[in-house]
Amino acid sequence: MSLKRHLPNIVTLLNLFSGCIAVVFAVYGNFVVAAMFVFLGIFFDFFDGLLARKLNVQSPLGIQLDSLADMVTSGVVPGIIMFKLISLTVDAPDYSTHSDSWNSIFHWQGFKLSVLPLIGLFIPLASAYRLARFNLDEDQQTYFKGLPVPANTLLILSLPMILEFQNNDIMNSIIINKWFLIGITLLSCYLLNSKIKLFALKFKDWSFKNNATRYIFLILGLVLLIVLQFAAIPVIIILYILLSVLNQKQIN
Repeated sequence: MSLKRHLPNIVTLLNLFSGCIAVVFAVYGNFVVAAMFVFLGIFFDFFDGLLARKLNVQSPLGIQLDSLADMVTSGVVPGIIMFKLISLTVDAPDYSTHSDSWNSIFHWQGFKLSVLPLIGLFIPLASAYRLARFNLDEDQQTYFKGLPVPANTLLILSLPMILEFQNNDIMNSIIINKWFLIGITLLSCYLLNSKIKLFALKFKDWSFKNNATRYIFLILGLVLLIVLQFAAIPVIIILYILLSVLNQKQIN
């Protein structure tokens, strides 16, 4: 087989490789470097599909490989990051007394595991279910049902980025709150597998009439990023959902 046929799959594997590196940094709590590799993986995720369409070499193998790569980069990594964030908000209980609370910690031969942060790992579960449904759904060619996993990943990654780079006391106090983080986790799991139709950023042509929602979203998103920086990402996700809901009849 020619190299041309394998190029998109090679790019997909670069997405997976980026995700694996991001997992390592996320486990060690280096969220900034983990985010950099996730962003790189999402770029490869966009580029592999574009390359496959341009070269006209789409294949069932490529579709499955793409989802497997996304599962790591946009499923496992945000789950680990949420696990670590919730862990930061959980005070270790007194080991000398028995506790039945969600904050209790199991420990085996020096290894300690707090139960509450495990809720963050619901994100990989919801992502896996969403990706499996996507592969079986023939309707999602020009739109999405539920929030795409890369968008959900950007939402989760924005939280440590806000903490690291914006250093706003109000935003910090909101983010470093276990109930807020648990709420975001459960909300993201719901959005991933909701039946809400969301427009895709695929342009059939460049006319404003046929792509008004997409142009408005891109322009507002850019303005929000300039003004709010990383704090803009949750706002952009909300804007994306609201514009999609307001234009349900035009999404097909």
